[in-house]
Amino acid sequence: MTGHRLVGVAAILVTSVLWGTTGTAATLAPTVGPLAIGSAALGIGGLLQAAIALPALRAARSALRARRGIVILGAVSVAIYPLAFYSSMQSAGVAVGSVVSLASAPLASGLLERVVDRRALSRWWMLAAGLGVIGSVMLCAAKLDGPASSAAGTVSGILLGLLAGATYAIYSWVAHRLMSEGVSRGASMGSVFGLGGVMLLPVLVITGAPLIASPQAFAVATYMALVPMFLGYVLFGIGLARVTASTATTITIAEPAVATVLAVLVVGERLTTLGWAGLGVIALVLVLLAVAPATSPRRETRSGLPFRGSMTG
Repeated sequence: MTGHRLVGVAAILVTSVLWGTTGTAATLAPTVGPLAIGSAALGIGGLLQAAIALPALRAARSALRARRGIVILGAVSVAIYPLAFYSSMQSAGVAVGSVVSLASAPLASGLLERVVDRRALSRWWMLAAGLGVIGSVMLCAAKLDGPASSAAGTVSGILLGLLAGATYAIYSWVAHRLMSEGVSRGASMGSVFGLGGVMLLPVLVITGAPLIASPQAFAVATYMALVPMFLGYVLFGIGLARVTASTATTITIAEPAVATVLAVLVVGERLTTLGWAGLGVIALVLVLLAVAPATSPRRETRSGLPFRGSMTG
């Protein structure tokens, strides 16, 4: 593995750990609904992304204007993702919601790269993604052995999780696509997440009153906006500049593993032997992605310039 790619993998892995704390953090503010939590976390975090990227956004305004369609697609996905993600966890539980959301994202991301970019996905990525889905299903099955969620809640949570996974894959692909076409990392992340944050503001205004009703709820919202969302997405952008979106979303399968462990240790959710085995499979996925060679050749972007990112799917 090159040092360039290693930095990307490490940045996304740290991001995954930070993101993995969000579900448990949300349980510490039980009076706050998932729409308020989601809109506060990624809405404020997205606006902060734009704020620190203002010089880059000014420099890249012509390039972003020329690509406004894809920027809007990414921003809409950013706005939908947290609402679906936190609603999924409320309906089906922290473990199931996070597992379904994050396990479905690599498959959606790989499909985007294969169909839209016509990129051949490497065998290493397919092996890692397949094992990641297996490990995530094991986690999900282990959680379903418990009585925490009703059948209706679990089904609705899974559907919302699939929506979250799809939108996560889309905005990751959009950000990586912008970078691969020469838009700076700051401008790519700032435009997509800043506009997404603006779209989330009305939801925050309508639903956010409980966030300031108690010091604990306010502290939870502040933590989620500043640490997992703002800092996490800064690191995620660093990673996306170095690895493909499909690899990035596969690495973040570590998030439901972290969330599951925290759900067991902090929230009190139960996990069977099957669930712990699923965590082991996910650990194997991360090892595979860390040592997998970049086997696919470089391709050209639509602008005719060579794409210099790692081509390991």
